Amino acid sequence: MVAAGVHPKVASERLGHSTIGITLDLCSHVMPGMQADAAEQVDAVLQAAIEGTRNAK
Repeated sequence: MVAAGVHPKVASERLGHSTIGITLDLCSHVMPGMQADAAEQVDAVLQAAIEGTRNAK
């Protein structure tokens, strides 16, 4: 569910986990690409901000 874009809190409730932490811990072990995806998204935001700063000058 998390890989499909469902919010982790909703996934946690649907799966019957007692805490969102359990859901996130389980997801992080079975989705090794999550860190790389997050890094790419942060990089894209930072690059856009840098370009926006350059274009504003």
